[in-house]
Amino acid sequence: MTDPRTADRLCRADRLCHVTGLLLVLSGLVHLVVFAVDGGPWDGPVSWRKPVTFGVSFGLTLIAVAWVTSYLRVGARLRSVLLLVFAADCVVEVAGITLQAWRRVPSHLNMETPFDTTVSMALAVGGGVLVVLLTVFAVASFRRRPTGPAGMPLAVRSGFAILLVALASGAAMIARGVVLTRTGHQEAAYHSTAPLKPLHGVSLHAVLVLPALAWLLSRSPWNERTRLRIVAAGVGCYAAAVAVAGLWAVLTYR
Repeated sequence: MTDPRTADRLCRADRLCHVTGLLLVLSGLVHLVVFAVDGGPWDGPVSWRKPVTFGVSFGLTLIAVAWVTSYLRVGARLRSVLLLVFAADCVVEVAGITLQAWRRVPSHLNMETPFDTTVSMALAVGGGVLVVLLTVFAVASFRRRPTGPAGMPLAVRSGFAILLVALASGAAMIARGVVLTRTGHQEAAYHSTAPLKPLHGVSLHAVLVLPALAWLLSRSPWNERTRLRIVAAGVGCYAAAVAVAGLWAVLTYR
């Protein structure tokens, strides 16, 4: 039986993650309004696109991970601690990117000044923390079968597996960009990430989309076998989309 105090801490961690995620999404939407008013380019290393997309993406991912990990068979205290660290890391990432957008300088791979270098390195370290935390959750999903309605275990495992593709592509973008920056090819570093962005973006949100599909189907009148088949088809379609994005990255990567 779960200790009431542990359950209360876990509920507070979930609520904190949900509220923080909503605030990050709101931050992204606010910057979409700023872009509409201020204008400027949408693409490139200096644009309002970054606080918009990162705010919305990190917010949705935080909410999704807090929800989806409730189906994992992990210790309540461990999950609570990991979620709180994950939430703090998401805030740091979005805050750093937003700060640099308002300063009108690149957020990633920017070593122009000591302050810019500090921000860039903080974002890189934060990205490493994200990789570790999400990998721990992904491994947990495969070590013990997740709970939930028909199709949810498959959706959770597939979502985390595809999320690992997003983490790998993100790490590849940072690694290549850092190498180019360190060798004096700053402009090339900013453009080197473009081929991998579709793969990174598509694979990032499987951990939300696929479990959401399983949850919605659990509210339908269909039997478990039918729901499982639909989830499996959804996983196949999503995997195909990731494969197309991966092929595009291979064909356009220089």
